[in-house]
Amino acid sequence: MPDVTVRAKDGGHFSAYLATPAGKGPGIVVIQEIFGVNPWIRQVADRCAAAGYVAMAPDLFWRIAPGIELTDKGEDFQKALGLMQKLDQDRAVADIAATIDALRANPACTGKVGAVGYCLGGRLAYMTATRTTIDASVGYYGVMIDALLGEAGNIKKPLMLHIAEKDGFVPPPVQARMREGLKGNRHVTLETYPNQDHAFARDGGEHFDQAAATLANDRTAAFFKQHLA
Repeated sequence: MPDVTVRAKDGGHFSAYLATPAGKGPGIVVIQEIFGVNPWIRQVADRCAAAGYVAMAPDLFWRIAPGIELTDKGEDFQKALGLMQKLDQDRAVADIAATIDALRANPACTGKVGAVGYCLGGRLAYMTATRTTIDASVGYYGVMIDALLGEAGNIKKPLMLHIAEKDGFVPPPVQARMREGLKGNRHVTLETYPNQDHAFARDGGEHFDQAAATLANDRTAAFFKQHLA
C-alpha cells in the first residue's frame, strides 16, 4: 500500500502508511513503537485492512527523523530510545488527531475510528483516549501511563489496555497505580497477561509469546468489532 500525506494541525505535512480493505469499513490509527513506521507496524496495518478496517500508521517521528525505520536490536534500539526522548508527545497526539480526521475524510471509511498502539504507542493510545475524538482505543504494554492518570476523567469512549505482568518497563508498582487510578471508570478495560514481558505481541521480538499475543489480538478484534460498528 502507498504512503499518504496528512496535514499537521500546527502546519507542515507528514506521511502515513495506508492499508485499505476490499470495501468500506471503520478506520484504525496504528500507533508506532519507538522504532518508527517499520515493517512490523505496516504488517499490523495490513492485518487491520484484511479484517475490514481502513488502517493508517502516521510517522510520528517526522519532525526529528522523518521516515526512519529501526529494529529492536543493538544500535537501532539505542537510537530508538533517543528518538523517544526527543519526541514532543503533545504534538504527536495532535498528529494522531490529524490522522483521525484524515481517516474520517477517506471515502472508504464509515466514519468510526479506533486507535491501537504498542509500547510508546500504547502510552499515546491512552493520550488519544483522553485528548481526541477517537471512538475506541487499545494500548499494548503502554509505558509511563501512571504519570498521566490525572487525565483519566477525560476518558469518555472505550479504552482497553493490555498489561504484561512482568513488564520490565512497567513494573508492578506502576501497574498497581494504573489499576487504582483507572478503577471505577466504566469506559476502561484492563487485561493482564501473567508471566509476560514487554512487547509479548511483537512477532519475532525477544519476548514474543504466540498464545498471549493471540489472546490479546483476539480481545482487541472483539473490542473494535463491538465499539466501531
